[in-house]
Amino acid sequence: MDTVKRGEPLLAVLERAGMPRDEATRALLASDAIDARKIRAGTTVTSTISADSGAAEVVLQLAIDRLVRFTRTASATWAGKEERLPWSTDTVVVGGTVTSTLTAAIASGAEAFPSNVRSEVAYALADILEYRVDLSRDLRTGDSIKVLIERQRASNGAVRAGEVIAARLTIDGRPVETMRFAQGTKVAYYDGDGKSMRAAFLRAPLAFRRISSVFGLRRHPILGTVRAHQGMDYAAPRGTPVRALGDGTVIFAGWKGGYGRVLEIRHRNGFVTRYGHLNGFASGIRRGTSVSIARTVAYVGTTGLSTAPHLHFEVLVGGKHRDPRVALRNVTGEPLAAGLRSTFIQLKTRLFSRLDATPTPAKVAGVAVANPNGD
Repeated sequence: MDTVKRGEPLLAVLERAGMPRDEATRALLASDAIDARKIRAGTTVTSTISADSGAAEVVLQLAIDRLVRFTRTASATWAGKEERLPWSTDTVVVGGTVTSTLTAAIASGAEAFPSNVRSEVAYALADILEYRVDLSRDLRTGDSIKVLIERQRASNGAVRAGEVIAARLTIDGRPVETMRFAQGTKVAYYDGDGKSMRAAFLRAPLAFRRISSVFGLRRHPILGTVRAHQGMDYAAPRGTPVRALGDGTVIFAGWKGGYGRVLEIRHRNGFVTRYGHLNGFASGIRRGTSVSIARTVAYVGTTGLSTAPHLHFEVLVGGKHRDPRVALRNVTGEPLAAGLRSTFIQLKTRLFSRLDATPTPAKVAGVAVANPNGD
């Protein structure tokens, strides 16, 4: 097996796989299944060698379920054909007890997915829960997670994750449930009470996040004094996109003392979100700009009184600082229509019975545990 190198022409790859240059050239010209200019670096190439005639077949794996097969014909010419692999789908339950990382949370039933796919499962779950749970802060050792998810398998042994069907996180003894529910052609996720998982606010301003300190008293890293840290810090590389926590209007975008470069957004119901130490603002962001939830509005930096790249995030309600974890915890989505409640409850009973039938091991790697004392 071989791989396409960065900047390498496909012709050279086929030659290395055993195809003579003139035959490889004719095969590429004759095949409409592939655009040689669009082959990505890292694409795998396998060849079958015949003892009497050299290469007999060359296969390029363009994607997990898509390949192009070049085959030598009886007349010694080459023909290329694209193939799509069929997938079979079943459902599995994965999960575990919280001790370390979100990806490792898929430890119970881990044989259902290879390690790289378990990361995809973790990210899919984080996307569903981002209106309710800040996975980098809310979970603690001893919490647990279970996920009912589709597993798709191809004939060549490839495995990928499908849709999350249902999940339950137990956070400090409090269950957070979600399930997939269809209303005609519209499919969305709802909590255990039948309220949409989508709410007026996200729970965290960074899509990929790790909090470096939390709301409360801490020693400021530059000033060296204990002072009220009126928000939360998210450690992240410089340039990481910062998202608007909800729909709103920019009321400040500029420099503000120790905060460095700052963005402030006013939302409904007296909420204001503040983002500090920014490297810069996204295109079009200025005072008076209307922004929508999850829009990229700025980028992580280390301006002002800051020792390393991170985002300082605050929530103000009625002009007063509030712990973001508390202020955002009870902001929930719209409930299902009354006429759908019975169908929803019946489906919920079936799905969560499946989760409950699978025991959670007491000691497995789990979801990322936040450090209450900062980094």
